[in-house]
Parts: sequence; C-alpha cells; structure tokens
Amino acid sequence: MLYQIHEWQRSILGPLSYYADATAHLLTDQGSPFSQLPGAQRMAAGYELLHRLGKEYEKPEFGIHKIESHGQEIAIVERVALDKPFCQLKRFKRFSDDPDTIEKMKEEPVVLVVAPLSGHHATLLRDTVRTLLRDHKVYITDWVDARMVPLSDGAFRLDDYVAYIEEFIRFIGARQLHVISVCQPTVPVLAAVSLMAARGEDTPLSLTMMGGPIDPRSNPTSVNNLATKQPLSWFKGNVIHTVPPNYPGRGREVYPGFLQHAGFVAMNPGRHLSSHWDFYLNLLRGDQDDAAAHRKFYDEYNAVLDMPAEYYLDTIETVFQQFLLPRGLWDVNGERVTPSAIKQSALLTIEGELDDISGLGQTEAAHDLCTGIPADRRAHKVIEGAGHYGIFSGRRWREVVYPQVREFIRKQQALVAVK
Repeated sequence: MLYQIHEWQRSILGPLSYYADATAHLLTDQGSPFSQLPGAQRMAAGYELLHRLGKEYEKPEFGIHKIESHGQEIAIVERVALDKPFCQLKRFKRFSDDPDTIEKMKEEPVVLVVAPLSGHHATLLRDTVRTLLRDHKVYITDWVDARMVPLSDGAFRLDDYVAYIEEFIRFIGARQLHVISVCQPTVPVLAAVSLMAARGEDTPLSLTMMGGPIDPRSNPTSVNNLATKQPLSWFKGNVIHTVPPNYPGRGREVYPGFLQHAGFVAMNPGRHLSSHWDFYLNLLRGDQDDAAAHRKFYDEYNAVLDMPAEYYLDTIETVFQQFLLPRGLWDVNGERVTPSAIKQSALLTIEGELDDISGLGQTEAAHDLCTGIPADRRAHKVIEGAGHYGIFSGRRWREVVYPQVREFIRKQQALVAVK
C-alpha cells in the first residue's frame, strides 16, 4: 500500500514540479518580460527549489566520453559486455589514433569495479571509473532497478549476486583481472572468489576492497545498529512492498528506493536542509557555480533504485545480523565460503578514517579471513580525513587513494609478468 501512496504522491507532485520549472525559466530568461518584474529573481529561486524538491530523479548517465591519458585526449565508448536480468556488465572502451598509445593501452591492467546494490545507481562511482580509465581497461556492474525486472525473470537473492560476480570474473578472464569492490559488494565478492578458489578455479590477480562490511561487529555504526536492533520479521513487515502495475516489475516484492533515500536523508537531515537553503541563497546571489554543484550532487544522490526483497532480506540476515562470513558459517548454494582458500589473489583493503557507514576495522577484517594469501601480497590503508564517499570519489580519491590502488595493481601485474 505504501508504494501505491508514493505513486499517488508522485503523480500529484510531478505536474507541480513541471509547472515550477517552467515558471522559474519564465522569470529568469533574459528574453522574457517577466524577468524584469520586481522580485523576479527571488520568485525564480523559490520555484526552482520547489521543482527540485518535487521532481522525479531518473537514473543518471555515466557521461564519460573522453579522458586525458598518455598526454592526449582518449575517446571513451560505453558498451554492454554482458546483459543479465538484474545487472548489465558494462565496458568503457578506450580509443586512440596514436599507434604508440594503442600499444601502451593494450598492456594496461583490466579492472572490474563491482558497484554497490544498496539504493543508488552504479553512476555514483562515475569518478571512480573516470579516474581508473587513465591507466586501466575498466568494466563495471550496472545493477538494474528491480521494479523494471518482470516477475518472469525470477527472484534475485544474495546467492545469485555471488553467482553473477563469479560469471563476470570468468567472462572477463580471471588471469588478467583485478577486482575493486566498493562498500556492500566487498562481502559477495569475497564469497565469489573464495568459492572459485576452493574449487580450484583461477581467481583474480588482486582484490581491492573499499569501505565494506566484511565484519560489521567491528566498530559498528548507526547503519549496523539499525540492522541489528530489529528482528528480520520487522523488516519483512515494514519495509518490503509490492511494485505497482505501472512498472514492468509489477507484483515483484522489493525494498523501495524511496525508503532507502529517506533513510539516507534521515542520517543527516540538518545537512540536507542547510544544503537546500544554501542553494536558494546561491540562486539569489547569482552564484551559478555553487548552484550547479548542488544540482549535480542531488541529481545523483536523489536517483535511487528498488532492490529485490529476497536479496535485501538475505543481506540483512547474513551480513548484518548473523555475521556468517566472519564466523565461517556462510553457505552459498550449498557450498561453504572459505576465504582461507584464496591463495592466488593479492588483497588490498582501504578504509576511511571518518567512515560513518562501514566503521574502521570492518574491511580490514578480510585479512583475518584470507590467511592463505602471503603477508607480502596483502596491504591495508586508512585514509586520514576521509568519510565513506571520500575513499572512492572526489579530490581525496583522485589524489590520495587512487595512486595507492594503481601502484598495488601494477605491483601484482608485474609479479605475473615475471612468472
């Protein structure tokens, strides 16, 4: 019922948002006589703020068409390498007209970025991808909004997530691959590689795990506490809803994106209120740079997706309530997850000093589990002054974190070349 109420609210706010947007343009367009009215700028600012508060935020584009690398401009083409019902494996293909540059790029490492399936779209990692493209061939998991997946495509559980990662690794080729997982997927990625290792399959050259809940018992945050203070039955009864008839996934049970978004905002309501007020003031002052930065951030932050109910509940129970991975008790499709079986893959863990989503020590716990990896092929980094998003996006990611990730990957690539 809650989903239907949300849709009803959206149907009312949508037209009002369009009206507010049109009115804001009418009051600011220099060719419009209305822009000369007294107080036009103040009214336009209010209408634009109303528009942005009421509009529907669709999935953003990655929008990566070119990068600067090897001293020149490199063209980027985004392709779907593998299409699954709940995820598209995307490749960002680089092109150059310079023969020397082409040869250099052929030798560069291949990276699979495993994006979170936790409410936001994979485009949240746009800066991660753009930076990696300077020196790597890059793939990313682009998860599909569950409300867009027909019921005929079946359910999607945490076990299926693990199976997807295994399939993507095999598709790209483990012997040439470096996997980077950000936040939530550190757990299923570690499970996937553990299972592959235990079967005797090739595993990626390296695993880089950033800000993820490998062991949420270490330094729990408010996010962890929310998942543990209520029984699983509470989540089933209060946050799981059915997709309404106006979507391809009608009838599918999901954890709606709008509820996840409300949770994000509730974590720091004062900061968001202040941000919107500052946006209004920037419009009044004519500070278009700061206003544009606000639009860019919230176009991404407010764009959310629905998660399959089975996957969401599995994650709550397996990762945050029963801690099956660090306790050594997790079975995926009947196979025990044993991280100590990993021997071929190097391991780098990265944590933000100020991370309020995955606390310090939660990602580092992977080292206690991956005892089969030699100590000289494991490393742990704590990024001073970085919050959760700062370890994979923004200036600190580009200038502090990325150089360390790049050098770790290069080191593992060189070891293989020597062999």
